[in-house]
Order: sequence, then C-alpha cells, then structure tokens
Amino acid sequence: MRAVVQRVSEASVVVDGKTVGALDLADGRLGLVALIGVTHDDTDEQAVRLADKIWRLRILDTDDAGRERSASDVGAPILVISQFTLYANTVKGRRPSWNAAAPGPIAEPLVERVIGALRNAGANVATGRFGAHMHVHLVNDGPVTLILDT
Repeated sequence: MRAVVQRVSEASVVVDGKTVGALDLADGRLGLVALIGVTHDDTDEQAVRLADKIWRLRILDTDDAGRERSASDVGAPILVISQFTLYANTVKGRRPSWNAAAPGPIAEPLVERVIGALRNAGANVATGRFGAHMHVHLVNDGPVTLILDT
C-alpha cells in the first residue's frame, strides 16, 4: 500500500457537485489528507499498519517543548481518499500504465480497512467516494507532503 499524506489547514472532497467529506478545522487547527493507493498483493495487515503510521506520524504543530505532534496526540481529523493513480508506472513513454494498481474488488476493502483502523484508533475520519470522479480541495500547510509505503 502507498499513501501520500499532506498536512492541511482546510480540506474537502466534492462528488457530482456535492461535498461528501470535509475536515472541521476551526480555530487554526491542522489536519491530514491521506491519499491511499493499493496494489495487487497488499494485505489487511498492511492496511492496519498504514493506518497506525498515518495516525501517529509526527507532522503536526509542536508542543511547548518544541516536539512535533501527531494526529493521535492532538485529535486532528483525517480526510482519506482512494487514489489508484499512486501506482502509475511512468517509466516508458508518455502514457501511464495502471497495471500495478489493484482493481476495485481488491482495493476498496483495503481502503475501507485503513478507514476502519483509523476510526478504531479514535480518529475523526472523513472520506471521498471510492471509484468516483472527485474534486479534492485542500490547503497544504508548510507545505508538508510525505509518501508512505508499506
């Protein structure tokens, strides 16, 4: 599995003109957007590990001692969006190959497992809609963007 995680000051996702997921980031709080890609041999265990990594990743604001804190430390919300294009192969030519991306019947349950594991850990999770054409709106804070691989 692969995730692109961004620290954000605002984020939402729109499908067919309707907001289907948004982060409540009042009073200058920060949150995370996690774009999740799945490949053919990914497992349920990897999904749980990825969720834990996202939840505990220390990329948010600092405490009084100057230590960076995680979403789990501050209760920051997370917007999770499936994105098969994270497994694009662009080595040859100008047209990406999507062969490494898992098909929907494999990918969707694993993305749902990431979401479920985050919620079980105590995260407030908003989501996009699997397989839909989505418009993702966000303001990247920092900018901070990380790529996580299991």
